[in-house]
Amino acid sequence: MKQTKLTKAARGRDCQIRIVGVCNGNPETTILAHYRMAGTRSGMGIKPNDLQGAWACSACHDCVDGRIKTEFNHHELRMMHLEGMVRTIDILVSEGKVAA
Repeated sequence: MKQTKLTKAARGRDCQIRIVGVCNGNPETTILAHYRMAGTRSGMGIKPNDLQGAWACSACHDCVDGRIKTEFNHHELRMMHLEGMVRTIDILVSEGKVAA
């Protein structure tokens, strides 16, 4: 899969999802974790726009994608992912990588 400027921008960055007790804090594992919303053009194998993503360490990414279980429920994990997406967009705007 071709990497975009926004997926490449995640490399070496701090995790913005930051799930307490889960986040590994290792920027070497950070990727762009897409946020999927009901009713949008996304589903299995279809990723949302790269602006709809948060920088996530491998551990937080596994949690929000449901690969590992945590003490947090689905709604709490979605909220953490959404807040991480907002923090990621804020950083991208402040660095001039996306227009405000």
